[in-house]
Amino acid sequence: MSRPERSAEIAALYQELILDHYRRPRNKGTLEKADASVEMKNPLCGDEITLQVAFDRDGIGDCRFSGRGCSISQASASMMTQLVKGKSAEEINALRNRFREMMLGDQNAVTDEKLGSLRALSGVARFPARVKCALLAWNALESALAERST
Repeated sequence: MSRPERSAEIAALYQELILDHYRRPRNKGTLEKADASVEMKNPLCGDEITLQVAFDRDGIGDCRFSGRGCSISQASASMMTQLVKGKSAEEINALRNRFREMMLGDQNAVTDEKLGSLRALSGVARFPARVKCALLAWNALESALAERST
């Protein structure tokens, strides 16, 4: 298989993964006994996310989101909630920073397996107006973690 064919095949798989998370979001709904609840809105496009987090000793025990918006914002929230459950605040901050680097076009971040399914969103970096959509849930998570430390 030639490189352009392989690249097109990967892009199609990534697109399908994004649509799957959009159509069948993971961890969408209300979290009973949340320790933090953060609402974020992107006024430019109308995306909305409410992230609820239950903390454990040094990180996140559980999290859920609700909201509405484009496939990128909703898929990113779904993928993020799967990835951060059970992780320490330190691990989450490293993931958040790495994801942000990927959204800003860092090609090394695109291949970082620690990002898991979030790598499917790597193409968003080519569309600066959509980067805020992908980062919306992560910004909510950052605020939730900041609430915990105050």
